[in-house]
Amino acid sequence: MTYTSHWTPDAIADQSGRTALITGANSGIGLQTVRGLARRGARVILAGRSLAKLEEAAALIEAETPDVNLSTLVLDLGDLASIRDAAGQIARTETVDLLINNAGVMNIPERRTTKDGFEMTVGTNHLGHFAFTAQVFPSLQRSAASRIVTVSAIAATWRSGELTDLMSEQRYRPMSAYAKSKRANVVFTRELARRLAGTSSKAVVIHPGSAITNLQRHTQGVVARSLTGLMERFVMGSPEGAAWPSLYAATSPEVRSGQFIGPAARRQDAGTPKPVPLPRGAADPAEGMQLWNESERLTKVRFTIG
Repeated sequence: MTYTSHWTPDAIADQSGRTALITGANSGIGLQTVRGLARRGARVILAGRSLAKLEEAAALIEAETPDVNLSTLVLDLGDLASIRDAAGQIARTETVDLLINNAGVMNIPERRTTKDGFEMTVGTNHLGHFAFTAQVFPSLQRSAASRIVTVSAIAATWRSGELTDLMSEQRYRPMSAYAKSKRANVVFTRELARRLAGTSSKAVVIHPGSAITNLQRHTQGVVARSLTGLMERFVMGSPEGAAWPSLYAATSPEVRSGQFIGPAARRQDAGTPKPVPLPRGAADPAEGMQLWNESERLTKVRFTIG
């Protein structure tokens, strides 16, 4: 497998005429991904829960680069009704070339549930994106060459991320729930890539390395906040650099469907994007089919391809 050893966003080809839809687009990695694609001429739909924050983010980018083409979409991934309404708006009227499933939550101290009763972390990070992708898929099918990029994390490789007790009903641990959701992102993408074989669409999963973003907002206590500050200074990278794997996966002609893309540094915490090893067992078709069927059952959303 070959890849560009020193890829940067400067390598992104002109994206004029293409439409990208990015969830969690008003801050952090999502906002940087919007910037990268909009500056290359893509029309970008910013999706998120707060219209005010989406409009503020769009105004910020428009002030930096006045000729960008941006619009907004209110979407709450913790609410199947919101997902259905938002996806319906897109599916009826849009052709989407790039869907970037970027939004996420992490490290929620106590077990909480979405409006539909799912454990909040898995419900938002995986089930919400599963249901949204399924329902906007007609828009992606209208594109001559669409890509679905889902943002996972290095936590997908942790042993605690095994897809058992998916709703953490037997035992809830914040980072275990996060690891499950991120492994689910990988397993879902691999199964989606299998189902897209023979079509013009690709499904790719990425992890961004380490970056301080709004995901750290649940960090509790003075000591924890101090450690977060130290990590920000000495370990974690910037959201700008952490957006590189998303931008690479969305635009590079080198990318293959089903790949896991991450930073090239030895610890996969920073650096130019490249294909990285899948979490152990994540390529197993049986696990992929089981997760797909369970996701359809829980969300009551049928994901039909073809």
